[in-house]
Amino acid sequence: MREQNERAVDVRRPTEPPAAGQRLPEAESPCFRIDRIRLVGERSEAFQWALAAMSEAADGMADNPIGRCLGTEGINIVLARVQQALVARGWVTARVLVGPQDLATGELALTLIPGRVAAIRLADASGATTDAPLGVRMAIPASRGDLLNLRDIEQGLENLKRLPTAEADIRIAPSSAADARPGDSDLVVQYRQGRADLPVPLRANLSYDDSGTEPTGRNQGGLTLAWDGPLHLNDLFYVSLNHDLFNHAGRGTSGNTVHYSIPWGNWLFSTTASEGRYWQNVAGLAQDYTYSGYSSNAELRVDRMLYRDQHGKTSLRARAWQRTSHNYIDDTEVGVQERLVGGWELGLNHRLFLGTATLDGNLAYRRGTGAFGAIPAPEESFGEGTSRMKLVTADLNLNQPFDLGAQKLRYAGLWRAQWNGTPLTPQDRFAIGGRFTVRGFDGEASLMGDRGWLVRNDIGWALPAEVFGTQLGAELYLGVDYGQVNGRSAAQLRGKRLAGSVIGLRGAVRGLSYDFFVGTPISKPEGFHTSRWTTGFNLNYGF
Repeated sequence: MREQNERAVDVRRPTEPPAAGQRLPEAESPCFRIDRIRLVGERSEAFQWALAAMSEAADGMADNPIGRCLGTEGINIVLARVQQALVARGWVTARVLVGPQDLATGELALTLIPGRVAAIRLADASGATTDAPLGVRMAIPASRGDLLNLRDIEQGLENLKRLPTAEADIRIAPSSAADARPGDSDLVVQYRQGRADLPVPLRANLSYDDSGTEPTGRNQGGLTLAWDGPLHLNDLFYVSLNHDLFNHAGRGTSGNTVHYSIPWGNWLFSTTASEGRYWQNVAGLAQDYTYSGYSSNAELRVDRMLYRDQHGKTSLRARAWQRTSHNYIDDTEVGVQERLVGGWELGLNHRLFLGTATLDGNLAYRRGTGAFGAIPAPEESFGEGTSRMKLVTADLNLNQPFDLGAQKLRYAGLWRAQWNGTPLTPQDRFAIGGRFTVRGFDGEASLMGDRGWLVRNDIGWALPAEVFGTQLGAELYLGVDYGQVNGRSAAQLRGKRLAGSVIGLRGAVRGLSYDFFVGTPISKPEGFHTSRWTTGFNLNYGF
């Protein structure tokens, strides 16, 4: 849900200038034998790594200037290589110069002039600038006097553009200060946030799908209200409500979610709370009973961008969480099914850009503790589960667009896995069989185990469809999935593997996103009950 309400933004600005193709000349006149090359100047100690670039030509072959006789051309090539190394790592306003010196000593000194942020300014429509407000300054992980790096600008732009109602750009301009030093630059931000048709940047989303279950109702509807920037700090607040639709009396579901998040430079702080209810009438020998349940989830989460360059970015996340569930027969709670679990999770995320492809990887460790009033799980008495679980989760997601003749196609692959260090309760086990795991199954039954893995493969074809002058943005896709479960809890299963296939149509047009699909099993254990054909849909309309 959070992904639906935030804009997915990846800002990558080119940093590598055209490669200096020359190799060092073999003979120059006049020239001086160079035995040592040093990088000097303010903050030069932090940039000594750039000297490694002087020994390598653009083709990757060794071309060491040490011990060579260099003239003007050779020195300029060395200078260009070091400068290029700085720019490639984002230090786009740092400069390397050669000052007056006696080269007869055999030493060449390169002088570094570091690029600094002199000020962060906000530009209006006319181009006039003023001091940037707090929300803009908080978004950029650099402040006055800091060394200027393009990666900080990229991070700032992602923070400023995370809200769908916001548009932003940042350019580097020479400092306008009277006391500006060489290398000083202003970050000039163009920023607009809001809606022309509303005084407050509110958004709404209506959803309708058939992702529910037969006992409580397949048809589900939802309403999400989002407020972009309530504190004008690039923050996001939303409330979501969901309920079953068109169900018979005596069964149903309902739920709600509340979320707030705020970025601060390389940090993102968020909190989310949700609760859900279900109920269904169950026929008894003498009377009907109402079987119902209540569950809640809450978390506090912190994300930190650790590293980014032109090829990818790595972030760390930590969260504290609590989960509760209660089940009732009429108004009497089923005590042995009461659960209250709390703990923490630490995760690492990496996104890698491989040409036109994007590869996302996630690795997380989750630990249940006695925090937040956690109580022992009923399964602990016979060793089949614990509220103090230890488990590791991982996933890889590859998205690769490609052309086949004049046709636009896309491969999307997902691998997901889980490993356990303790016996797990059903809520923490790895489950497969349904639209969110191994497709082709109706989701009424699933295979579960303490550990497991799955892989999903999609080939999508972008259809050149147009109706009444409107591009439908449609993609026809074919998917084949496979998954299996293992572990102690899966030992008694009649089978541990599922394979399924799906064909569908998805896209978006004028605020409406859609997904319609038909799936069928390929392989399943004997006695595993599911529909021969499974259909499904998902509709979302944002305004």
